[in-house]
Amino acid sequence: MITSIQNTQVKNIIKLNQKAKVRREQKLFIAEGRKMFMEAPDQWIEKVYVSEHILEDQELMEKVRKFSWEAVEDNVFRQMSDTQTPQGVLTVLKQPTYNIGEILKEQNPLFMVLEDLQDPGNAGTIIRTGEGAGVKAVFLTKTCVDITNPKVIRATMGSVYRIPFFYVEDVVSLKQKLQGHGIRFFAAHLKGKNSYDQESYREGTAFLIGNEGKGLTDQAAEAADCLIRIPMCGEVESLNAAMAAGILMYEASRQRRN
Repeated sequence: MITSIQNTQVKNIIKLNQKAKVRREQKLFIAEGRKMFMEAPDQWIEKVYVSEHILEDQELMEKVRKFSWEAVEDNVFRQMSDTQTPQGVLTVLKQPTYNIGEILKEQNPLFMVLEDLQDPGNAGTIIRTGEGAGVKAVFLTKTCVDITNPKVIRATMGSVYRIPFFYVEDVVSLKQKLQGHGIRFFAAHLKGKNSYDQESYREGTAFLIGNEGKGLTDQAAEAADCLIRIPMCGEVESLNAAMAAGILMYEASRQRRN
């Protein structure tokens, strides 16, 4: 059992939680909580840490023992955790790699493209909502929040295991890469002429969502095939990024069901 905060494994977990650079170098990330462990693909799991009080949870420990694992004293576990009230299980996972060619074989795929999104909760919520709406992949520009940030991972509620994600240089280069695959780019934009529910998303579709404060860059908006807007009442100018993304994704989902 690990009994000291000075343990090298504990120190490394804290670094992985805090620093995107360390996660990139080690090609690992952390997921905390029972649900995130139980849903994790077996081949992603590098190691599991459990707090001492969890050792009595027979159902959980039955799965934990299939992997490399360590028990950790409760007070040490609290310090290596990124959450206020740790659930007692912390999973170290290998970062996945995906093949964009395989995803483009899908007929009429639905994609989300995030440009310079900074809030971890927004990014995680978009991935979670995207799974529910049938999104096939999420593309993030390199200026976005790191998708393996512990707060993003928590907000996905496990959807990060099932939605492929890709980092791209920028929206313009992504548009060029997807050219010839029948993907129309729709940008949620204050200058959109048509309401979002006046367009068709039954064919290959990519929705562009910009930075929480500044919105999409001019270059990204110009790369879009169509600017769309979400009508507003009152004096509200725009919606939260995750809320706007959810409205668009579920409109596409509704159209594709009918």
